[in-house]
Amino acid sequence: MSILVLALNLTACGGNGGGQDTGSGGQETTKESKQESTQAASEAGRYALPGNEVYPEGVAYRPDTGEFFVGSTTDGTVFRGNVDEPGAEAEIFLEPGQDGRTAATGMKVDPEGRLFVAGGDTGQLFVYDTGTGQALASFRIQPENEMTFVNDVTLGPDGSAYFTDSINPRLYRLFPYGEGGYGFEPFLDLEETPLEYGEGFNLNGIAATEDGRYLISVQSNTGNLYRIDTRSKEVRQVDLRGETLENGDGILLDGRTLYVVRNRQGLIFPVRLAQDFASGEVGEGFTHPSLAYPTTIAAYDGHLLVVNSQFDRRQSGEEPELPFTVSSIEIPPSAR
Repeated sequence: MSILVLALNLTACGGNGGGQDTGSGGQETTKESKQESTQAASEAGRYALPGNEVYPEGVAYRPDTGEFFVGSTTDGTVFRGNVDEPGAEAEIFLEPGQDGRTAATGMKVDPEGRLFVAGGDTGQLFVYDTGTGQALASFRIQPENEMTFVNDVTLGPDGSAYFTDSINPRLYRLFPYGEGGYGFEPFLDLEETPLEYGEGFNLNGIAATEDGRYLISVQSNTGNLYRIDTRSKEVRQVDLRGETLENGDGILLDGRTLYVVRNRQGLIFPVRLAQDFASGEVGEGFTHPSLAYPTTIAAYDGHLLVVNSQFDRRQSGEEPELPFTVSSIEIPPSAR
């Protein structure tokens, strides 16, 4: 069994491995009532991805060109589409296996058009020029025989890129080094913090505050949010007043509103964070009929690009519904 297959059995890129939420009974009652009152996003468009076994995961948006990039977990293909072409099929931007990239999960584009890609179970990190497709850097974070899952990435204002590992309790960092180059470091050993790793997928989606002072990340198997200070490296659980966000996958931080995708539930929840990002209130989730086990999100013009992974079908042995797609849904006014 490959590491990727094992990872998918652990609820692909964000589940708790057991198929059910793991919160307390009282918390679950609250979540169920919220799901019953879930709002549906009012608009949706879809972008098709070519291929029969894509099972996509990450998405990144480049605002100056309208381009978005999506990765395949099965072979590392990176697709490119444009938000101004609804209904169009995305093209292959980076061929599968190129530069040893056999899986692609979380990704982000910086203001200079550099694409940062997490390599999932391969333990690799990549940086590409979106104009030329040229590889600017690649790193392997562990020996090839060690299990890992480099899941998601966020970018700081200083050019640093921070990556989560859902299996090993570590954060990794790429930083500008030399002329156009990058250095790599294990940024934080989480075993020395209050954040405890358990069975299944742990830290998943990650986002940086605008000033780069804090990183916010969701732990999929517990539903907890954590605030990580990039200066002191202090890790603190975000107080959500008893709420949890199990199966939290991709996240997006817009000011002090955090959007969290709960993949198994097919819902996106807004979280209103306090000024110090140490506490927050979970709002009502929203969804759309076009969503199919959503994983990650990117924002543009009051909309979210939502990746439809169909990981549930892969886990159950069902055939996927083709084509694989990325949805564009309007953010409900109450969730902004």
